[in-house]
Amino acid sequence: MFMGEYLHTIDGKGRLIVPAKFREALGEKFIATKGLDHCLFIYPAEEWQALEQKLHDLPFTQPDVRAFVRFFFSGATECEVDKQGRILLPANLREYAQLEKDVVLVGVSSRVEIWSQALWTDYSQQAEDAYTTAAESLVNLGI
Repeated sequence: MFMGEYLHTIDGKGRLIVPAKFREALGEKFIATKGLDHCLFIYPAEEWQALEQKLHDLPFTQPDVRAFVRFFFSGATECEVDKQGRILLPANLREYAQLEKDVVLVGVSSRVEIWSQALWTDYSQQAEDAYTTAAESLVNLGI
């Protein structure tokens, strides 16, 4: 399980240090792709394979399913950690998530999200405002 929030920077070549706790759980190779809310999603190989199978089983005849699957897989790339604990994020993913220098890596249960620090700050403030309402809804769901 991934949890926590870590501040890091991307260097001029697009390399990012992955926190040691995340590296241990991600393994040697893992998948990065376009996430929701203009962040990147990082999945361990096993989690990616399970997600890939679920998406494969969706009805491809539905336009919204096709659009989501195309978007999700078109941005996917395999990442490998170098000896300094860094990964190289391709330019298209950095551009999509508006990653320039300061970034936040967030553990979200089965995945890691990579956010630009500015977008994460904005998102966090908005989410905090809705947190109480969301908590009440979850209680109604038995959580």
